[in-house]
Amino acid sequence: MIILFKDLFGAFKSLSPIIFGLLLFQLIILKSPLQKPYSFFGGYFLSLAGLFFFLKGISLCLIPMGESVGSNLTVLDNKLLIIVIGFLIGYLSTLPEPALQALAMEAEELTIGALPRNVLIQVVAIGFGVGMSLGIMKILFQISTAKVVIPLLVAVIILTHFAPEGIVGIAFDSASATTGPVNIPINMAIAIGLSKIIASSDPLLNGFGLVGLTSLGTVISVLLFGILVRI
Repeated sequence: MIILFKDLFGAFKSLSPIIFGLLLFQLIILKSPLQKPYSFFGGYFLSLAGLFFFLKGISLCLIPMGESVGSNLTVLDNKLLIIVIGFLIGYLSTLPEPALQALAMEAEELTIGALPRNVLIQVVAIGFGVGMSLGIMKILFQISTAKVVIPLLVAVIILTHFAPEGIVGIAFDSASATTGPVNIPINMAIAIGLSKIIASSDPLLNGFGLVGLTSLGTVISVLLFGILVRI
């Protein structure tokens, strides 16, 4: 029971400052009355409960499952197969991301259908999967993060120069849209679980950095797509 109250208080601390900060800004600075206060406070408590249950569910389900999958991948005894599985996990976990769905719909509307929603989602998911597989490869072969990140950053800079201007912003926003509540916990947990089980591997050095690689993979994927189709 004490743990539940502690988790609930943690959700309260995370949500309340921004909610009541905006409320005070509206009332004191903008001097605008609060519309439908009952709806506001009702929505606040629903958001608080939702955040509490979501974070609790993540800690009880997704993170342990991800670590279990990561720590058991070495049973396959085939590094190439592990890398392919990492790609598939990254690809499949990206498809349902709510933020990506919203971004893809906006992009389709603003480009008047020139960039279809489903196409952008597939391109982003492939890029994320590639970044995930690079992260798994980094862990398996114990490659330093700098040796993987620097070439990707150089590629992003070069591709940004050649990509259509309209696609550049979409590429970077797509990377942010993939860092959602489903993707990041499970993929980070898989990386940390995998790095824990590999001999002489430091989970602190090898388990982290995967989110950055998936973001770079997403940016590169969308930029390449923009160059190829010239949107």
